[in-house]
Amino acid sequence: MEFAELIKTPRVDNVVLHRPFYPAVEGTLCLTGHHLILSSRQDNTEELWLLHSNIDAIDKRFVGPLGTIIIKCKDFRIIQLDIPGMEECLNIASSIEALSTLDSITLMYPFFYRPMFEVIEDGWHSFLPEQEFELYSSAISEWRLSYVNKEFSVCPSYPPAVIVPKAIDDDALRKVATFRHGGRFPVLSYYHKKNGMVIMRSGQPLTGTNGRRCKEDEKLINATLRAGKRGYIIDTRPLNVAQQARAKGGGFEQEAHYPQWRRIHKSIERYHILQESLIKLVESCNDQTQNMDRWLSKLEASNWLTHIKEILTTACLAAQCLDREGASILIHGTEGTDSTLQVTSLAQIILEPRSRTIRGFEALIEREWLQAGHPFQQRCAQSAYCNSKQKWESPVFLLFLDCVWQILRQFPCSFEFNENFLIMLFEHAYASQFGTFLGNNESERCKLKLQQKTMSLWSWVNRPSELSKFTNPLFEANNLVIWPSVAPQSLQLWEGIFLRWNRSSKYLDEAYEEMVNIIEYNKELQAKVNLLRRQLAELETEDGVQESP
Repeated sequence: MEFAELIKTPRVDNVVLHRPFYPAVEGTLCLTGHHLILSSRQDNTEELWLLHSNIDAIDKRFVGPLGTIIIKCKDFRIIQLDIPGMEECLNIASSIEALSTLDSITLMYPFFYRPMFEVIEDGWHSFLPEQEFELYSSAISEWRLSYVNKEFSVCPSYPPAVIVPKAIDDDALRKVATFRHGGRFPVLSYYHKKNGMVIMRSGQPLTGTNGRRCKEDEKLINATLRAGKRGYIIDTRPLNVAQQARAKGGGFEQEAHYPQWRRIHKSIERYHILQESLIKLVESCNDQTQNMDRWLSKLEASNWLTHIKEILTTACLAAQCLDREGASILIHGTEGTDSTLQVTSLAQIILEPRSRTIRGFEALIEREWLQAGHPFQQRCAQSAYCNSKQKWESPVFLLFLDCVWQILRQFPCSFEFNENFLIMLFEHAYASQFGTFLGNNESERCKLKLQQKTMSLWSWVNRPSELSKFTNPLFEANNLVIWPSVAPQSLQLWEGIFLRWNRSSKYLDEAYEEMVNIIEYNKELQAKVNLLRRQLAELETEDGVQESP
């Protein structure tokens, strides 16, 4: 298919653009295969380059011969284009609709994008499982890297290499895979160096109504326990939902078959409930007419902060089991690709200082989201404005980033990255020139040949010129476990995401710049103090030498 077939009117003059925080500007609108571009001849006017894949929905209005297109973006921006001529307006609108809903992944911009920067590091090879496993040197005696899934035949949503107990061979793993939802047998998510306890993750066991069991599964899970120790299974579904799953062939671990494990049920919502929550939240944030009571009631009705609280509470419980009770844990919900990953990732941010660095956090995203099979292509297909909702769209990753922001806000000096880093990840998960978030799992990315045909997001982010934008000036390495508060008073609306297009951040940006300047000046003064101290010590030493006989 040629993009030209979808573009009925490639160019329109005298289009007026209205967008947040900029004065209205008149210019020429151009449509390309992947971008909507508006350029103006006015001095000091910034061009608009908008990826079609960032467009969530469009509305059309007509007043006489003038047509208006309102573009609602996946990053929650709303842009208005006033287009002279009804026919041109209708043509532009239908072209945008067609170009923003392309079915084929290989027609998306990452396959056409050619970087204008020098590639210093190939991000596709920055966080390989082998490299991550080497970091667990103290665990190598008990764990191994298995390539049982190298052809994606055992589990289509797992990567080719996974970390499993050394005592369990590949034949046993194949049997366990038939007993777990989607073939997602228990694998290592995190090794706590302090005491050797671990977090494992999987899909639900397929016990069904007959109480089916799998000896190999029991052996695998028990292989993670120390002698005389108990473990915890954290099921991210409420008990009644887990019980209902048995009727569909799913279920949960029976106490009789897993006597050394205590099962805890938590309630983390999924799918359309989260999507509806996001829609309500964005709608209330965009309503500029409401009074205080109405705003607060709409914010509460969205339940967004309640979902944040549920996820953080479960992550804190997981971290507590490992660090304070010295117990290993297995985490799963139904598939093990959504709420499970939220909990395993956040528990690591609480426990592991490396996960709070830029590269460590990138490794976490790669390991616990991309390689672990979170279906980004499905979950991030639409955002808060699209009318044609599919059942698999859900802001799972955005909720995770929001939880990270909540912890970052409570521990502003413990993270090497800043809020802009989290916002950038949100934007690229929904629309990007990079191939990192394309596809639903490693198997799909392999078939699409993303490593050969697209650029990795990490290749761009990890360049020194970009890293400086995402580095937290307050960062001081903190090797301790950090325990976030999940009290309702401690959780706040993430203004940097949900209100950034509704009110200017000019003064906050100026305050941030001033803070950075003060920190830099403080470092200069500290360096001078250290230099003067050294000079003083040298002078005292010289005086001592001269005075000695």
